[in-house]
Amino acid sequence: MPDDTQDVISGGHLVAKALKAEGVDRIYTLCGGHIIDIYDGCVDEGIEVVDVRHEQVAAHAADGYARITGKPGCAVVTAGPGTTDAVTGVANAFRAESPMLLIGGQGALTQHKMGSLQDLPHVDMMTPITKFAAAVPDTARAADMVSMAFRECYHGAPGPSFLEIPRDVLDAKVPVSKARVPKQGAYRASTRSAGDPEAIEKLADLLVHAEKPAILLGSQVWTTRGTEAAIELVRTLNIPAYMNGAGRGTLPPGDPHHFQLSRRYAFSNADVIVIVGTPFDFRMGYGKRLSPDATVVQIDLDYRTVGKNRDIDLGIVGDAGLVLKSVTEAASGHAFHGYSNGGASKRKEWLDELRAAEQTALEKRLPSLKSDASPIHPYRLVSEINDFLTEDSIYIGDGGDIVTFSGQVVQPKSPGHWMDPGPLGTLGVGVPFVLAAKQARPDKEVVALFGDGAFSLTGWDFETLVRYNLPFVGIVGNNSSMNQIRYGQAAKYGKERERVGNTLGDVHYDKFAQMLGGYGEEVRDPADIGPALRRARESGKPSLINVWVDPDAYAPGTMNQTMYK
Repeated sequence: MPDDTQDVISGGHLVAKALKAEGVDRIYTLCGGHIIDIYDGCVDEGIEVVDVRHEQVAAHAADGYARITGKPGCAVVTAGPGTTDAVTGVANAFRAESPMLLIGGQGALTQHKMGSLQDLPHVDMMTPITKFAAAVPDTARAADMVSMAFRECYHGAPGPSFLEIPRDVLDAKVPVSKARVPKQGAYRASTRSAGDPEAIEKLADLLVHAEKPAILLGSQVWTTRGTEAAIELVRTLNIPAYMNGAGRGTLPPGDPHHFQLSRRYAFSNADVIVIVGTPFDFRMGYGKRLSPDATVVQIDLDYRTVGKNRDIDLGIVGDAGLVLKSVTEAASGHAFHGYSNGGASKRKEWLDELRAAEQTALEKRLPSLKSDASPIHPYRLVSEINDFLTEDSIYIGDGGDIVTFSGQVVQPKSPGHWMDPGPLGTLGVGVPFVLAAKQARPDKEVVALFGDGAFSLTGWDFETLVRYNLPFVGIVGNNSSMNQIRYGQAAKYGKERERVGNTLGDVHYDKFAQMLGGYGEEVRDPADIGPALRRARESGKPSLINVWVDPDAYAPGTMNQTMYK
């Protein structure tokens, strides 16, 4: 095989060298004749080639790998349908601000516009859902353009890039002296900004003098690895914290500043609200769920997100971790030291008020959380899952109504231990996220909750998990329905039309897991959930616990149709 000690090198080997320089240690792929020279290069560079059964899985796995490791993920797919199959995974990463590179094959340049096999205008298709999309025009540029694409992944908020590489560009060989292979760490500047110093001082002053402050720690807290800075801020300034997306787990359950069920109450009554790394999108009611009388501050990596959909009193563009660290340091120079016990006595009443609201909300749903009913109430299922998690459990949610239930109950015990699709609401991320998480962190337990509809989209790659010997605890909340949609149909068109286009068969996913070489078990009695989860853990195999849940129980968010408001 050619390498730098010889005179020539192929396009595929240049791509592999650029991936290596970026720190990529594995690619996710489904094979195709357009892209095999990249595989050959990866073998030489020591990059693992992970083969899956669907290109959507490859793209989702690259997204998930980036979230877990903090390094960019990479998926490689063939031209035409290979690339279009990956579009959903790229789009999901785009909305979730996840840095990844998708490389797609293309027909030979010599066959341009001639109707070659699987020829499509990939770059045109990918441009609206990526931060960078381009075709590699020349073999000598292959490594250079891979590095260019990775650089663009980190411009502002992170996101995906796409490169199309024609087959003859990949296969051709060029003199090593003509090819540019950027050195690791030598072609990207730091993108970490601590924000405008004047704005930092202003926010510190606001928080020092606030009577009822609240903070929402969003996904960018984890993206920027700003967990310690966020914890220091809320503890030093005594601020109640809410977490969403990948920000969940920033504070452990039971922490005096960890709040979950009283968010709406807090945002309706706080005098200062700080939103960190979360856009005013549908999850935030487009900003309408914040008190109009509150002073609202938004911190984000992307200038375009700040103040979008809602006016704010202060906006800071920067790295969440650095900004929060700077605010804590600035506050020490303000009048905060005048408050006894770091402000605790001043804010105790506010925190007690929120804790009472949390308790009221918990008591309201406690009967469902402890329900012995059969079919099993979804609240009982997610309560059992929450009790099952350890500090080392990475939790993955893939579904509609069942995952809406889990979002109110399941509390990851550590930062970086919560994964959901993000604001695109993509079903089917579960199995590829399991694949990525278990390969990136084999020391961690992975627990995934699927809706039966969601699992069906990418479930055949359960076999990939078996093939790669990646044990995890999987749970299917099975109600034989796409229940989140069913509820809306019943409410809008009446019970007689609630079953149009949303009813699934009674599938025994436990037997599906067994057929593919994994562990499977069926649960109909709520008392059996915990023991079944423990047996799945002890099996040392990829597992699916098929739990039959009540099809007529709906999450409050589903009943309120909050996703559409």
